[in-house]
Amino acid sequence: MFYKSFLLKYGEIGVKGKNRDMFEEALISQIRLALKKVDGKFTVRREAGRVFVETDGDYDYDGTVNALKKVFGVVGICPVMEVPDRSVEAVKSAIVDFVHETYQFPVIRTRRAELDKPAETEKKADVTTFKVRARRPDKHYPVSSMEMNAILGEEILNSFTNLEVDVHEPDITIYVELREQVYIYSKIIPGPGGMPIGTNGKSMLLLSGGIDSPVAGWMIAKRGVRIDATYFHAPPYTSERAKQKVIDLAKIVSEYSGPISLHIVNFTDIQLAIYEKCPHDELTIIMRRYMMRIAETIAKESDCQALITGESIGQVASQTVPSLVCTDEVCTVPVFRPLIGFDKQDIIDISLKIGTYDTSILPYEDCCTIFVAKHPVTRPKAEAIRRSEEKLQGVIDDLVQTALDTAETILVG
Repeated sequence: MFYKSFLLKYGEIGVKGKNRDMFEEALISQIRLALKKVDGKFTVRREAGRVFVETDGDYDYDGTVNALKKVFGVVGICPVMEVPDRSVEAVKSAIVDFVHETYQFPVIRTRRAELDKPAETEKKADVTTFKVRARRPDKHYPVSSMEMNAILGEEILNSFTNLEVDVHEPDITIYVELREQVYIYSKIIPGPGGMPIGTNGKSMLLLSGGIDSPVAGWMIAKRGVRIDATYFHAPPYTSERAKQKVIDLAKIVSEYSGPISLHIVNFTDIQLAIYEKCPHDELTIIMRRYMMRIAETIAKESDCQALITGESIGQVASQTVPSLVCTDEVCTVPVFRPLIGFDKQDIIDISLKIGTYDTSILPYEDCCTIFVAKHPVTRPKAEAIRRSEEKLQGVIDDLVQTALDTAETILVG
């Protein structure tokens, strides 16, 4: 395997102040956790604005890259050639080897200056342009970054006939980092960005089997929030396949967020009571309010500081601004709605990127779709909703407590 190490770049962590160490350590912890699922032996360490993953022996290259692409906080994954000998001559030799091995360009035996130059009007059809971009974090290195750019660029020109310098729009940029040892790379594989999991508290996701809520959970996790999830199941109106679908969605999200405690709440009796006693045009709002109440109770017991939902303004009747106001009235913790201003296609695009879309569109109904009114209210009044909920007195509290007492918890991921 040509690449024995990976240089990882991070973004926002680099602008942190005195608590930067905490963010870096959290990032390293998440990297180690992700790599536990990959074949190979890895060492993870940090060094002056970078994190390095070093391998020992054979390892799964593709599996390693895929695992690192799911670690929040990582913005770039760079497979690198290590050069332990920091002498200029050693680096010159290494960069020629790097270009040859990476791009399979043939190394010429004769110095470039000794070759017959083509006429100025003649243009090579197979020419590839490049530039060298050296960086010198170790300021004790005896050659400056600009000087190394020139030295290494000249060495490449003298070693390959089909390469030409273009410092503005090159086909290839070869990066050289001059540290305790030298690292050479040219590929930067995009990471997910964001902040390391666990650096911004914990929240409870209301997870359904649809497209939106898994994306909402992923987006909040991307900001460093550890997430748990609550799913409302309504047997026999929803099948075990619908439940498994939600578990599968939680597993996909957990590849990014880390393990998720999924709380499965039997909501059938609560829905039937609401359906029997409350106006049908208010069913969705009232059911939603009880879901929020139950999720908040579980959240507080799980040390979560906020709720997360996948709502987007105007997408359905229960997601108009008046409807959201009525829903929020029953909550005492913040409700995060990261998709609030997204179009549906925006949400679908993210679900495709993170791998939840194909599972989300499986045709297994969740409890929300079973009891939807034909003509739901779109501008509910909180006072009217509260009056309708009074019809549930003497019944609903016991049903809610039973739902909480019988909730099933599964650790996913």
